[in-house]
Amino acid sequence: MTTKEVQGKLWSIAPHYWSKYFEPFFIPVYKKALDHMKIEEGSLLLDAGCGSGLFSSMAVSAGADVIGVDAAPGLLEIARERNPRNSFLEEDLEALPFASNNFQFVTGFNSLQYAGNFSNALSESKRVLMKGGKLVICIWDKPELSEAAEILKSIGSLLPPPPPGTPGPFALSEDGKIESICASVDLKVVYKTQVSCPFFYPSLDHGVKAFLGTGPAAAAMNHVSQKEVEQKIADAFMPYHLKEDMYHLQNSFLLFIAEK
Repeated sequence: MTTKEVQGKLWSIAPHYWSKYFEPFFIPVYKKALDHMKIEEGSLLLDAGCGSGLFSSMAVSAGADVIGVDAAPGLLEIARERNPRNSFLEEDLEALPFASNNFQFVTGFNSLQYAGNFSNALSESKRVLMKGGKLVICIWDKPELSEAAEILKSIGSLLPPPPPGTPGPFALSEDGKIESICASVDLKVVYKTQVSCPFFYPSLDHGVKAFLGTGPAAAAMNHVSQKEVEQKIADAFMPYHLKEDMYHLQNSFLLFIAEK
């Protein structure tokens, strides 16, 4: 199967867990991006890897005309429910079905690192941008700066070792990697910042469901039972127990804006 097919299937296993228990914690970085994008009424925006459509909803509220693409039909179903007047398509980030020089904005939140080839996905995003258009990229910061990385690491321990270059949450987090690849396709990074996104769960059950909604957890369930995955996640949450039934993870994301 292609990377698109593999990732699309994995992220469709528990899409409602992702949309309810995980994605809302990205709101700080979504708001930071919108503050710097300066969207005008009627701006055409492509949300590349739109997931369950929360950022798309916020961009629509800011005045943008949004088209979303994603590999995961389960997440797209939620995006369409949230944004019934906008188009959401099951497509590959490396082969976008749009004319060149078409969008004023392309956004990739926690998505481009899952493309089979990031440079190809970046080149496609650039192709569909108008001259002077903005490409917004958000990725996880380095693993040691995000406590959620420990939860993901525990899930990863249930999987066979991945081959080099396998897409994953931290595939692009190395210092200077985004800037280097942007430069290689003639995109100029004009803004970069670090955004804190704390995750708070009022119960262990909520925390476990949040990470069950991720692609790595779905992949782990191809090798062990769901019960084993749930227990592994629950055990990994123990260092982040505050009191009573509350759990907190401090996480850091990197936000880039590049210009064509």
